[in-house]
Amino acid sequence: MTDRRPVALLVVCLLLTLEAAAFLGLGVAWIADVVRGTATMAGASLFLAAFGIGIALLLLLAARGLWRGRRWARSPVIMWQILLVVLAVGWLGAEPTVWAALVLVVAVAVGVGLLLPAVVAVTARRQDAPE
Repeated sequence: MTDRRPVALLVVCLLLTLEAAAFLGLGVAWIADVVRGTATMAGASLFLAAFGIGIALLLLLAARGLWRGRRWARSPVIMWQILLVVLAVGWLGAEPTVWAALVLVVAVAVGVGLLLPAVVAVTARRQDAPE
């Protein structure tokens, strides 16, 4: 892999970091609700907090893997983007909001960026390939 990575890969990694930050924030917010006593169902809130923080960690690890040219990182990223597209389309069908449209745009941008030939070429290396 050359030292120059495609701009599309940089954009994908930045958007993944943004998604991770959003889920980390949600996880912290759910924990804060439980600590303050405002959560109506503490068990569900704690599960959602753990889920949000876990997704944030997965997205950060995947962004790091993509940046390093690892092939394994493409699968969880593309799967997560497909899930976000499905959710966003459902949200837009129920009640069109700016947030749902933003989720849809970011998910499509990451998915398309991940499938660009230049990004695929950089991230097509095997784990055991030399740096």
